[in-house]
Amino acid sequence: MKLLTSWGLVAVSVAANAAALPDETCDVAVVGGGAAGVAAAVQSGRAGARTVLIEQGHQVGGNMTSGGVNFPGLFHAWGRQVIDGVGWEIVTNCVALDGRTLPDFTKPTGRQHWRHQVTVNIPLYVALAEEALTKAGVTIHYHAAPTRIVRDGEWWKISVAAVGDTRTVTCRQIVDCTGNGAVASLLGLERMRESTCQPGSFVYKISPETPLDALDAEALEAARAKAVMEGRLLPNDTRAGVMGFLRRGGDTANYIDDADNSTADLRTQTNLRGRASMLRMYRFLKSLPGLGNVRLLAMSPEVGVRETFRVRGEYVVTHEDYTSGRTYADSVCYAFYPIDLHDKVSGIRPAHLKEGMVATVPLRALVVKGVDGVLVAGRCVSSDRLANSALRVEATCMATGQAAGAAAALAARHKTTALKIDFGELAALLRAHRAIVPGM
Repeated sequence: MKLLTSWGLVAVSVAANAAALPDETCDVAVVGGGAAGVAAAVQSGRAGARTVLIEQGHQVGGNMTSGGVNFPGLFHAWGRQVIDGVGWEIVTNCVALDGRTLPDFTKPTGRQHWRHQVTVNIPLYVALAEEALTKAGVTIHYHAAPTRIVRDGEWWKISVAAVGDTRTVTCRQIVDCTGNGAVASLLGLERMRESTCQPGSFVYKISPETPLDALDAEALEAARAKAVMEGRLLPNDTRAGVMGFLRRGGDTANYIDDADNSTADLRTQTNLRGRASMLRMYRFLKSLPGLGNVRLLAMSPEVGVRETFRVRGEYVVTHEDYTSGRTYADSVCYAFYPIDLHDKVSGIRPAHLKEGMVATVPLRALVVKGVDGVLVAGRCVSSDRLANSALRVEATCMATGQAAGAAAALAARHKTTALKIDFGELAALLRAHRAIVPGM
């Protein structure tokens, strides 16, 4: 529609100017392509459901790729594997193609749980995940996000927008893997969060370009203390000390306080603060004797965010549930990681599970309360804050994602809801795709 303005110029309405892309109809729409979203979409597609994956970024993987946290864990507990399936398949394919080896999972780690972390090559993971999605028949839409979701009889209609583009995706089931509960927000459903977020981590790689044994560690720390006092550095620009930072190449050496990506504005500010932190540290290092040639080698596209919103499900997993290893009649997967709440002042003090203890997640925690046909998986799974600090890690996100994808596919097939499908059928489907179902 064209309008003549008072200046004689022609204006074109936004609606008329937007490119209407072809609408799509599917069985399952997965919103969010992080660790949970990939597993959900691959499982749904392999189960025979027509599946669409909607991801606002330029690649899959979420925190594991764009956030640089490329060590998903934990898949093993107390000498046995507790998480397998789609996520483990892609991770191990990535390790093998990269020519690396897996840790020896039979060796106990004690409180050094990180010894069982598996490091993945980020570009390889993205490509292998996309390959798995494509082979499963999943349609991928990058640079797209839902703006409106409405119910139309047995179907959901999702209005999806990108820059200059719009389309409608019609589906029977939605899986919210956004990490923020964005689908639940659009539907006006309950989300839970604290007043502030845990600090995020900004991952970048620095090469000192000089032998570290030629540097004076005490002098470096004195210089850092002075820089903090003068405001040229913030205390969290490095938490491991300058020498520790250099030995690690800068990886995850700094916190970004109150890292929040629950809105576009907050996400922008979080990432601006992350890159500003890197720049402060880089300039500081270059000002030091012997480090004038330090080089910035790589930088993650985004700050790795630990928490924002959690979606209220039919069941809320509590800290007591998690640490007691509670099992449920509808447990769909295991979860194993210390309670992992980060604090900007004291850092992290992991609370490890008692020896032999492994937590589980019930299907009810993946079913969004107050609506039919919507599931949730990944970081925003229904849980309290302490339980979520362990459930949010990538291996568990993969497990909850696969469970949600299987439940959504079966619910779409039988034209029912996730809580009304036969649990034995769900468990059998998951096991057929190598997932480990507690008690089965």
